[in-house]
Amino acid sequence: MEYRRFNNTIVARIDKGEEILEQIKEIALKENIKLANINALGATNNFTVGVFKTGEKKYYSNSFTGDFEIVSLTGTINTMNGEFYTHIHMSAGDAEGKVYGGHLNKAIVSATCEMIINIIDGKVDRKFDEEIGLNLFGF
Repeated sequence: MEYRRFNNTIVARIDKGEEILEQIKEIALKENIKLANINALGATNNFTVGVFKTGEKKYYSNSFTGDFEIVSLTGTINTMNGEFYTHIHMSAGDAEGKVYGGHLNKAIVSATCEMIINIIDGKVDRKFDEEIGLNLFGF
């Protein structure tokens, strides 16, 4: 991975074989990012995404292998209990144009991933909401 910071914007290239969430964490910790939004695209050959079933308050995961284009990767960097936290969703399309997506658990880059991180001057910590069953923004 390589990246450059331009004021409050980071432009990153995540390379073949690297795991996307690990690289986001590395950048966030190195740059001391407490709040940001993320957008990216690229290619993956191994990814796991989940769906939160609200009635059960539980995530279910689906894993995919093969050639996929990341058509959308979006989310946030923030904190929970003052520590790094990220919430990312990803959609990826196969050779037939079928798209699969959800809450990102893991994605290995197969060619490249081009990412823009927009740092927001502020801090929003998360807290667990018993009723919903998720870690929500706490204002």
